[in-house]
Amino acid sequence: MGSIGMSQQSDEERLRFEGEAVRLVNAAAEAGLTLRLLGSLAFHIHCPEHAHLQQQLGRAYTDIDYAGYRAQATPIGAFLKRLGYREDAEINILFGGQRLIFDSPSDGLHIDVFLDKLNFCHEVNWAGRLEVDQPTLPLAEMLLEKMQIVKINEKDIIDTLMLLLEHPLGDHDRETIDIARISTLCARDWGLWRTVTMNLGKVAQLGQGYAQVADTEKKRLASQVEAALTRINAEPKTTAWKLRALVGDRVKWYQDVDEVV
Repeated sequence: MGSIGMSQQSDEERLRFEGEAVRLVNAAAEAGLTLRLLGSLAFHIHCPEHAHLQQQLGRAYTDIDYAGYRAQATPIGAFLKRLGYREDAEINILFGGQRLIFDSPSDGLHIDVFLDKLNFCHEVNWAGRLEVDQPTLPLAEMLLEKMQIVKINEKDIIDTLMLLLEHPLGDHDRETIDIARISTLCARDWGLWRTVTMNLGKVAQLGQGYAQVADTEKKRLASQVEAALTRINAEPKTTAWKLRALVGDRVKWYQDVDEVV
């Protein structure tokens, strides 16, 4: 694992990110636009009892990431410009309506808006899902956001650890990780199943090594991962899944990611 997003960060700097992240969600709603947080700030906000682990473990904020709908791409861009953010027009054209990038000239804050889906190692689609929760993505999509990363980083382990410690597994979205939804998606796509189950195992293993995590929390983490894997593996698989499983790891099951820095 690499050290991306891992550094010490002052309370003042963290509060600056946190305040702006929520301010933009609320201002967007007032403008009739749908923006939901993802990334480190979403995990901090939706896991208040365990949010302290980010700072204690050196998990820093580097930018503010949002989920939105492609149908609102033009008004979202206009909205951010009204608030003083400057568009990276060249990059936004390159992404062809899948992603918007903006920066604040006054304080250097960087904003990514992902439209309709994440499409990195695997696709995480949130069509019709952003209305389920606020100010973040639903918890199921938050877990998938992290678990779809094949070359997972420590920052992603920490965020996932917090989420699993904070929220129960279930079959709905009300302060609950909808593991039924995740299981259904994994049962249709062997590649997604392969990466998600692999990464859940890593979270369970690596989470045991943090001195800042209490022994009772480590036990809960192990239990949560075991329950998630049991539920995912028990879901009846599609014929396409079974055929792809016959090939296994002999053929690459994920997309390579060329991340814009």
